[in-house]
Amino acid sequence: MFRPKYPEAPTPSIVHVPTAVPTGQHSHAPACSCQHNPAPAPARPAGALSGLNAGTVGAVVTVGIVLTALLAAVAVTAISVAVAAVVMRSLLASQRRR
Repeated sequence: MFRPKYPEAPTPSIVHVPTAVPTGQHSHAPACSCQHNPAPAPARPAGALSGLNAGTVGAVVTVGIVLTALLAAVAVTAISVAVAAVVMRSLLASQRRR
C-alpha cells in the first residue's frame, strides 16, 4: 500500500536491424520476436529512509546522549538546591524560636 510505484521503462519505437553482415561473421535470427524489458528495480524494505547512513545515525545518537546527560545534570542540581533550601529554612526557623 505504501510502496512507491516506479514508472515503466519506455519501449523503443525504432528497432535497428543491421542490413549488411561483414564477411566472416554469421548472423543468427532471434529466438523470439518479443521485446524484453529490464527487470524492475527491487523495492525498498518498508520503513527504509533514504539518505540515512552511519554518520547521520551516529550524530543523532551522540546528540541524544548529550541532551540526556544535560537533562540529568539539571535534575540533580534542582534536587540538591531544593534539599539545601529545606535545610536552610529549617535552620533559620529553629534559630528564630530561640
